[in-house]
Amino acid sequence: MAQTYITQEGYDRLMAELEEMKTTERQKIARAIAEAREKGDLSENAEYKAAKDDQGMLELKINQLEGKLAGARILDTSQINTSQVSLLTKVTIRNVKNNAQLTYTIVPEVEANLKEKKISSTSPVGKGLMGKKVGEIAVVETPRGGIEFEIMNISL
Repeated sequence: MAQTYITQEGYDRLMAELEEMKTTERQKIARAIAEAREKGDLSENAEYKAAKDDQGMLELKINQLEGKLAGARILDTSQINTSQVSLLTKVTIRNVKNNAQLTYTIVPEVEANLKEKKISSTSPVGKGLMGKKVGEIAVVETPRGGIEFEIMNISL
């Protein structure tokens, strides 16, 4: 089983999502199957087939999420070292070419959310930043070539 690193907040969010799927979503699909069954011949009942497909997809999602959670290792923020970029650090970077500054939090893949400025440690930018210290230049490989970022600040 693969080990997944996750924050307590992320773990709690995934547990709530799993609980929602196991209760509310399962009940919804069971009702849809029951309603479709009442409409007669199941061999030609498109609603029944669609509901059964939905049920199969939900069970697959539940199994995948349970697998992630079973291998989850919760990260302890008190053990984070801010001398270099690592998981859960907030890093301010400056694009060397155009001087644009950006601040991101480096998070495990399952918690990445660009709208919240949380990038995965396995993304191209995350990989390029990991292990760098303030003042160092990180080169992020893109299809158009490398982009250089200077590490301006690292915090929690």
